[in-house]
Amino acid sequence: MLLRPTGFVDSPFGHDGKVARLAGGLNWFSAVEAIEWDGSRRASTELIPVERLIETIGNMPSDAKAAWERLTFSRQPLQLGDRIVRLDQPQVMGILNVTPDSFSDGGQFADPSGAVEAGVRMASEGAAILDVGGESTRPGAQQVWAQDEIERVRPVVERLAMSGSAVSIDTRKSEVMSAALQAGARVVNDVSALTFDPRSAEVIARAGAPVILMHHLGPPETMQQDPSYDDVLVEVYLWLEERVAAAESAGIDRSRILIDPGFGFGKTVAHNLELMNGLALFHSLGCPVVIGASRKRTIGALSNEAPADERLGGSIAFAFKAVEQGAQIVRVHDVPETVQALRVWRGLRDQALTPRLGQA
Repeated sequence: MLLRPTGFVDSPFGHDGKVARLAGGLNWFSAVEAIEWDGSRRASTELIPVERLIETIGNMPSDAKAAWERLTFSRQPLQLGDRIVRLDQPQVMGILNVTPDSFSDGGQFADPSGAVEAGVRMASEGAAILDVGGESTRPGAQQVWAQDEIERVRPVVERLAMSGSAVSIDTRKSEVMSAALQAGARVVNDVSALTFDPRSAEVIARAGAPVILMHHLGPPETMQQDPSYDDVLVEVYLWLEERVAAAESAGIDRSRILIDPGFGFGKTVAHNLELMNGLALFHSLGCPVVIGASRKRTIGALSNEAPADERLGGSIAFAFKAVEQGAQIVRVHDVPETVQALRVWRGLRDQALTPRLGQA
């Protein structure tokens, strides 16, 4: 049984026993959608109020009990060198592509000095983590040799780490992971979820680094060639569940695993929208949720094919939708605009969670 939180409320005041806190964050929910699945699709669903779930959880299947526990326990902060990134509130990860062919900003930061300057600016604008990538994984992108990728990312990672920034390395290759971690990166963001390179899990486990496992359907060269699912929400969830288990078996502690449903990676517009609508389900895995919808093609498809650099409004809309469902990290190109939007969101949450006279 899968449990998807729903029925979100502004605050828990006056709702004792009727609402639950999602993953120790700023979101409270009053019901769950209980999903029974058969193979790779939903067999049945039932909307269960939190109050009734709490009363009956002792009689429910063990997988439902485990899902409930994972939904409601607090996520540990990320210890990234001297930096601590709290996950009881949404954080922004700034995208820094040092590639000539990324879908949105290809070539803009290919020069190391310019990339470092951009990264320092993102950090000053409020990015908690800077995600440096040296290989484009846009649809149709070709693979880059590991040494070429290392030469692109290592000087940028090293200088950003020396500046005091928390740096993530966006790569599928163990050699690049090793070089970047030695240069000062603290997080590995693997769009293949450790399936591309069999040595990656060992490198990450040995380093004790957090890792982001992202769902994908096929390699970048072919992933958008008619992607198909029986039930995209259930299939992506079950796939990530398997990848989390594989990472744990390789020696990576679950507290250091983050998951990403892979918005745009082997999905149609309809798949992406369904995943975003059901995003809260992924908290049942017990791992922090990362979402990267910034400037993706789905936004263009919903706005008269707006080009990538004219998708700010849609990017912020998706960021809002994600944090409303408890996403801990949003990965974005437009850092200051997103940070400002989330500060407004945080202000709304703080006001809702401030007790008024007579409330407790």
